[in-house]
Amino acid sequence: MEILRTHFPELTSEQLQQFEQAAALYTTWNDMINVISRTDIAHIELHHFLHSLAIAKAIPFKNGARILDLGTGGGFPGIPLAIFYPEVHFTLIDGTGKKIKVVQEVADGIGLKNVTAKHQRVEEHKAPNHYDFVVTRAVTDLDKLLLWSQPLISKKHQHAMPNGLIALKGGNLKGEIAQLPGKGKSYTDVFPITPMFKHHWFEEKFVVWVQG
Repeated sequence: MEILRTHFPELTSEQLQQFEQAAALYTTWNDMINVISRTDIAHIELHHFLHSLAIAKAIPFKNGARILDLGTGGGFPGIPLAIFYPEVHFTLIDGTGKKIKVVQEVADGIGLKNVTAKHQRVEEHKAPNHYDFVVTRAVTDLDKLLLWSQPLISKKHQHAMPNGLIALKGGNLKGEIAQLPGKGKSYTDVFPITPMFKHHWFEEKFVVWVQG
């Protein structure tokens, strides 16, 4: 986990051990249930853990925050963020049951107490308490993500950035941002990842925030 230690020297030995355990569990489970591409699993620290933690570099979360990972797949960005923020609660939802099974097994296997995993589509998800942020990676276009997220986002703000959607995106985003409804076009911020992590794999990859 040297790449994580380099970019996040504040990680404790326990957190680094959790990342190591998570990598081993993902490798084991991926042989049974393909949640990460076969060619990508060897690069899990860079392509999945570090990529997910770009959100922490762009928009830090406060203790006690509530975060929804929409369409989490195998647990990204939710699992790495939950390791990084043990005092923040993460709800991870996905419409594919086998993926949520892997998420639950990994969370239990590394002792995460701040993760709730649910086999649900976003349209089915009911939040008794709303979320500070909805995070997502590789799900769909920003306008659809915002439409799904807005009913679930709290109106009470406690972070430097107002509550909203945080999406890991790639490529040319001008078209997607132009499709955002109303004020979404104006209340959007794009954080390139390459200044955070100087590696060619992160070229044309971004953290996108849209106010909810």
